[in-house]
This record gives sequence, C-alpha cells and structure tokens, in this order.
Amino acid sequence: MKLPLLRDSTQKSEIRSKPKSAQPPNTHPLKPLLCQAFVCVVILSQIFLVVFLTRARSASTRPNFSNSDPQECPSGSVYVYDLPAMFNNDLLTNCDKLDPQTSKCDAVSNNGYGPRAMTELSRVVPKKLAPAWYWTDHYMVEIIYHNRLLDYKCRTMEPESATSFYIPFYVGLAVGKHVSRNHTARDWDLLYGRMLKWVQGQKWWKRSNGSDHFITMGRLTWDFRRPTDSDSEGGSRFIHMPGMENVLRLTVEKSLSDRMEIAVPYPTEFHPRTVSDVREWQRFVRSRTRTGLFTFVGATRGTVKNDFTGVLLSQCRNESGSCQHVDCSETRCVDGTASILETFLGSVFCLQTKGDGFTRRSLFDCMLAGSIPVFFRKETAYKQNEKGWFLPADPERYSVFIDQNEVRNGISVRKILEGYHIEEVWRMRERVVENIPKFLYGIPSDGLSSMGFRDAFDIAIDGVLRKFKDHKYTGRKDY
Repeated sequence: MKLPLLRDSTQKSEIRSKPKSAQPPNTHPLKPLLCQAFVCVVILSQIFLVVFLTRARSASTRPNFSNSDPQECPSGSVYVYDLPAMFNNDLLTNCDKLDPQTSKCDAVSNNGYGPRAMTELSRVVPKKLAPAWYWTDHYMVEIIYHNRLLDYKCRTMEPESATSFYIPFYVGLAVGKHVSRNHTARDWDLLYGRMLKWVQGQKWWKRSNGSDHFITMGRLTWDFRRPTDSDSEGGSRFIHMPGMENVLRLTVEKSLSDRMEIAVPYPTEFHPRTVSDVREWQRFVRSRTRTGLFTFVGATRGTVKNDFTGVLLSQCRNESGSCQHVDCSETRCVDGTASILETFLGSVFCLQTKGDGFTRRSLFDCMLAGSIPVFFRKETAYKQNEKGWFLPADPERYSVFIDQNEVRNGISVRKILEGYHIEEVWRMRERVVENIPKFLYGIPSDGLSSMGFRDAFDIAIDGVLRKFKDHKYTGRKDY
C-alpha cells in the first residue's frame, strides 16, 4: 500500500506567504532532527496500522478452528504440523523433477486436482457439470488431503487441545523422484529419515510416541516397504523405520496384514462443487442407454508371467459384440481420457483386474459412470476398504465376483454376465449410483458443507478420529 507523502505544516505556510519582516534563520541544531523524527514516527505508525488491519481482516475471514463446535467434532480435533518446506512445498516447487519421465507440474496444480478437463469432456458430460471435471493424477491424495485439512471444520490451531496430529509429508511425491533411476538405498530413504527426526523432536510426538499421529501416502504401500538396505532393491524403507510403527497411514492401497493402514479411494476426475452437482451427475448416469454388456480398460503386461490381463483381453476381443476395450498401450489411461469415460458410460459391467498392485483407480472411474464392477480377486476391493466406508458392505449387491482361476480354465465372462436378470442388474446399478458420493473428492465450498455432504475425505478423517478416540479409551496397541 502506497503511503501519502507527509509534509510539515509550517513549511506549507512559508511557501504560501512571505514573512512580514525579515527574521534570522532558526539555527537550533535539534529542531531539524526532531522534525525528521516526528515524520518517521507518523510513517511507521501508518505502516503498523495497515499491517494490523490487514492481518485482522484476514483473521476475521478464517474459520476459528480452535473453537470448533463439539457437536460437529464429537471425536476430537486435528492439529496439522507446519513441516519444513523440504517435506512438501519444495517438492511442489520442483514439480518438474518429481518424475524421471515426465513433468508433474500439471498434476500438482489446483491443489492436487490437476488441470481442468472441461474442454475435452464437454461433449461427454452435462454442460453445467463440465467445470467440475479435472485431469486428476491417481497419486495426488497427499496434496488433496493436506489442503482439505487446512480448512477442515475440526482442525485446531492449539496442539495442546488436539486429539490427533497430521503429518503433511508428501511421501508419494518424494519416492516418485527415484522411480526408474539408479539410486542407492540411502538416496531412497534420506528425506524420510529427516522427516522422522524432525517430528520425533516435537513435544506432541513425545507425549504419545506418535500413537495419535497419522499421514497420507499417495502411492501403493509397497513403494515404502523395501525389505532390506540393499542398493539393488527399489523403494523406501519408510514404513519399517523406527517410529512409524505407531503412525496410522491412509493409502490408496494398503497391506492386508498391517492394521495401521487404511485404504482410501483413488481420486477420480469429477470433483463436485455443490450437492446439486452430485445429484445432477447421478441423474445423468441413471438415464444412460448402455449398449455394451461389459468393458475392459487396460493393456497386457508383457513382463508379467501368466498375466491375467492378457486372458481378459483375449476374451474381450473374442466377444467384440458384447465387450468394449480401451487399450492403454495405445491410449494414455493414467489421468483419464474422454474415451474411457464414454466407454464406462456405455457399458453395463466393467472388468476390474489388478494393476501395479491389487487395486486400480479404474474401479472408481467405472463406478462413477454407473457401471457395475466385476472382480476376479477379493483383494481388489472387498478386502481393501474399511467395511461400509467408501464401498457398500454387501459386495454381492453392487458387484460381481468371478474367480480368476475359473476364467483361466475357460469359463466365459460373457455367459456369466448374461445370466443376470435385468431387474437384478438394475438393483446393482442403483446401489452403485447411490454410493457415488462416498468415493468422490469434492471442491470445498459452502455448497457442499452447508448441506451436510460427506465425501471420501470427510469419511476418511471422521473414521480416523473415531479410531483414535476408541484407541484412547480401550488402550489397544493397534487399530
């Protein structure tokens, strides 16, 4: 803000009129210094006033997290650590170095939602919903959760009153820097060791030894479970490092044997701004005419022996009248494309096999389009998600399960799916469509919160707080 030029009032009167009689100049040595000092004090006072008012105005528009309504936060509040920039913001600043093969600057934009997709998707989705679509990278939950927690209704600015502590370390972005490169075990683990050293030095960590702390991991849990210190093995040993045994972890794919991990949905491309966005999308997918019986999005994995994806792809090609296929070896499928959404919207069922891990983002893209998922391994969904959190607790009411060994032995996927009566198909699809809000990540706004809308973020954090509350009262050592 530009401050007005201050001038001494006595100088103004001297400029406007000449003195009536000649007077000797005032030669007192302190008077000029006193005048200058007075001017400085006035200027500094104005600067202080501007800064104070600016901060006061900013504080008045920020939610008073420290005095959250106990009725809205029955399980307690979250304190978000202000980590050194090397653990989050610096990774975003150097986004062109996060992946050895491509820049991630687009992916980390818009608080992790990525570039807007309305230009490409305007011909596929309802026009008024197009601004709610983004090309969201499937590994961006760390950024999304961090930004959402900064404005979370149950966030507290007073750590002494917090019942849980969030560590906003972008572990997935950090490990991604080393993928496909020759790095030593020390390179993989350096930043993780530094973060643990920092957080273990905090008063609140020492109070509980980290048992009321949690973190998000935007990549598969296997990227943080390097079994040894050998330089020949990839990934970080982050989860095996001293201190991590007590930290609750939200990850897009968990280890089924680790009770400290909770699987959360991969982000889709649709991020509603209001409840009406969600309702409009649900009406849209319900009304779709689906000309394909089933669809498969994926590509063969030539480096994998006896790859089941190849078996499904073969059946899909042989049943071209019933199966639609999007070949990810020819089309970039990582961040989604219009052709993938169109294919899911036009299919009754969608085949969901394993990806790099047991899970795939494709599951949530499929269900978002109102297509009924078909699973071949129970680890892909049934054993991954907390019962009833993001997906229905009754698998048979929203999905189909076919054992992959039966498919390998020649059973026809088409014949099994054709065996479902139209009324049963309708009920399963309705269950899928009803469940859509639970795995979305919305754009925070009054249009969502004022209507009591709970998306995947709300469900996950509410669940974490409940687990911490139960842990405190029961004294259990795990979750």
